[in-house]
Amino acid sequence: KHVGTSWVHPDHLEASLQMLHRIAGGEDKWRERPFVSQSNCFVVPPMKFATDACRCLEAAVRGGMPVLLLSAGQAGATAPAKLGGALVQEVAECLAGLVYVNAIKPKAPAIFGTWCFVSDLRTGAMSGGSPEQALLSSASAQLSRFYDLTGGTASGMSDAKLPDAQAGYEKAYNHALVGNSGANLIYESAGMLASLLGFSFESLLIDNDIIGAVQRTIRGIEIDDESISLDTMRSVCIDGAGHYLGAEQTLRLMQKDYVYPVVGDRSSPNEWLEQGRPTVVDRAARKLATILATHFPSHIPQAVDDLIRGTFPVRLPREAMKPAT
Repeated sequence: KHVGTSWVHPDHLEASLQMLHRIAGGEDKWRERPFVSQSNCFVVPPMKFATDACRCLEAAVRGGMPVLLLSAGQAGATAPAKLGGALVQEVAECLAGLVYVNAIKPKAPAIFGTWCFVSDLRTGAMSGGSPEQALLSSASAQLSRFYDLTGGTASGMSDAKLPDAQAGYEKAYNHALVGNSGANLIYESAGMLASLLGFSFESLLIDNDIIGAVQRTIRGIEIDDESISLDTMRSVCIDGAGHYLGAEQTLRLMQKDYVYPVVGDRSSPNEWLEQGRPTVVDRAARKLATILATHFPSHIPQAVDDLIRGTFPVRLPREAMKPAT
């Protein structure tokens, strides 16, 4: 699964590339299928390159690592308060980044990262859950499609400090607008609170439900001869039981066309009362405890892990990655 991360010094990136070569099975295999990208704030809005970030960008491009060209102007602070003007500035900055990347290595992989942020103009603070944020991120997605570029933008950055009702509605309308605007990649999409100043594991699980629901809306409704369901209607209404609960089509589509929440509640009021009236945060906390106690994936083979630990000063003990006995 793809990983997006960042570095602050090119020497750190060079060491990371050596690790990635070992994990991939060689530099040639890494370059053939790079599975880590660099999120790079190469520009300091308005319209200035960031020297240290650009050094990391250059190292990534030469190392065959895709780069998210991230311009994060904040409307009303480091970008024009008028939303259209904020978009114009950030598109110009990201296009300059594409020129930079191609000057280093023509056709090197890059992601068009117009991350137009928003200020609450009463205070100057960032407002990641605002409707203006949803509009800007949606427009960013549309512009990347206009230029036929792989685009990445941000969504799901609630202003709420807890995974509460405010967090839910802000994340939901942001994701719904941005996802259905055609974004290729959506960053900061889960777990983020307080306009990126806070993070919650429970929110990760709740946001997983939100994202799954939004992805279902993006998929839309399929219309073809089979989905029109005339044969199913005929068999149920004329030859069958008069309802669709046990129909062959219903059973076949249960897991294909329908999405079910993991921590969201669809029980009846009586069932909910019998369960002790749990909130969505309660259910997320229980699910989180189960995951942390039982899920210990091992993505790197033991031999490769040993090789990396023998080469680099890895401070995370191997025992910390295994369940307690």
